[in-house]
Amino acid sequence: MAALFNPDPGAYLPHRAPFLLLDRVLDQQPGISARALSRPAVSLFPLPQMLLIEMVAQTAGIAAVERQGEGGFLAAVDQARFVRHPQAGETLEVSARVLKSFGRLCLLEGEVTAAEETLLQVTLTLGVGPL
Repeated sequence: MAALFNPDPGAYLPHRAPFLLLDRVLDQQPGISARALSRPAVSLFPLPQMLLIEMVAQTAGIAAVERQGEGGFLAAVDQARFVRHPQAGETLEVSARVLKSFGRLCLLEGEVTAAEETLLQVTLTLGVGPL
């Protein structure tokens, strides 16, 4: 039986407000990829660039898990290239794709875009499963 898609990021992640940075999951292929939207609150601006990496890490967690309740943790930020800061009021699209898995670890690439302009490209390593 196939898992049902849920647009609520809280269905996939243990994070809750104010640390849940994603507003809506657009697409999820378990163990392969995910895309989500974020509309950061104006009170967060200027938005620290580290929060862009966290948005990708949260989306990567949604992409990497194959079973409900699997969980995971950010193990490493392998490389990050920031292009520009987001502006207040912009809707951010966040994507992540699994490049390879080795045991409990997954190497993923992700990006954050606004109006089809890249803000961040990053490669992350996630640990999947219980701590």
